[in-house]
Amino acid sequence: MITITTTEALAEFCQKARNHPFLTVDTEFLRERTYYSKLCLVQLAVPGDAPEDAVLVDPLADGLSLEPLYELFRDTSVVKVFHAARQDLEIFFIEGGVIPQPLFDTQVAAMVCGFGDQAGYETLVRKIAKQPLDKTSRFTDWSRRPLSEAQMAYALADVTHLRVIYSYLKKQIEKSARTRWVEEELEILTNPDTYVVNPEEAWERVKTRTNSGKFLAIVRELARFREQYARDRNVPRTRVYKDDALLELASTKPATIQDLGRSRLLLREARKGEIADGILAAVKAGIECPPKDHPKVSASNDKLQVNPALADMLRVLLKAKSENAGVAQKLIASASDLDAIAAGVRDAQALTGWRREVFGEDALRLCEGKIGLVARGNSVDVFAL
Repeated sequence: MITITTTEALAEFCQKARNHPFLTVDTEFLRERTYYSKLCLVQLAVPGDAPEDAVLVDPLADGLSLEPLYELFRDTSVVKVFHAARQDLEIFFIEGGVIPQPLFDTQVAAMVCGFGDQAGYETLVRKIAKQPLDKTSRFTDWSRRPLSEAQMAYALADVTHLRVIYSYLKKQIEKSARTRWVEEELEILTNPDTYVVNPEEAWERVKTRTNSGKFLAIVRELARFREQYARDRNVPRTRVYKDDALLELASTKPATIQDLGRSRLLLREARKGEIADGILAAVKAGIECPPKDHPKVSASNDKLQVNPALADMLRVLLKAKSENAGVAQKLIASASDLDAIAAGVRDAQALTGWRREVFGEDALRLCEGKIGLVARGNSVDVFAL
């Protein structure tokens, strides 16, 4: 097993990779103690069976720069293949300001090819590569050196089997003329905005059942402060305060340090110093926010007038269409999508792009009473009314 620890060796491998049609990529990282993921290892492989065709890159090695890899990521003549790429791409975008192009995500492709919802890498290795996968090193500390033989073998397996999986899925997608489907799904992953966190929008990730404008204004200010504090100091959001504590603060509206001391859920470190000052300032700003500037929550499906019988029929239609197309149901439409459509919403994702072709058109026809569903043995067919 080859481990690259110098920029020169990395540049040499990346130059070699330019002679191949694709490169498989994976990473190992830690995020438990930081806001940003700490990149600990990069695994790379090109087509071939020689030992030098699959390598480990140690980003923690003294003096090593990943710039040769970033340059390769910008080379559009080589397809970059990942599995469940979201977190890997975030790391490369934050650290190198680059998003690999062109991109192929085998998890997305597998869902399009009928391997179920969010097909796991281990499943694809077993079903496509016909190989077992040892996951015993999955939860090890990848920042510790030296890496064990077991860790290195585990890490390399994440890109060597990926070569076989990619080749198989690529052929299946081309055979079924679904390349455009995959490209549509990858648009979010390749959009830089996906990896930019705006503190102003951090409140939208906090789950609350309250729609009170004043309450949400305080939640927004508390979430904004937490995001900025965590990002600036590279610590996890939960190290500042957790969501349950945030909601408690929005409810109790502390005005003094003494008030913070009565919190049941706030961490001890957050009851003094900069965090305490930030909390009090955020609560004050939320309380003083004029009603016209209160955050607005989008209408949830709970507020929609859902026709339950129609929603159930849409679920039956989705199952039939999913099985007929060989595509994971959740990739086509979520349960909330179906409820929204049954309530009259017409801008649901399930009614756009390739989803409209597979499911959306008939879903609308069903809502309009133009088609019906009939059971034939173990299958469900559509008929015109």
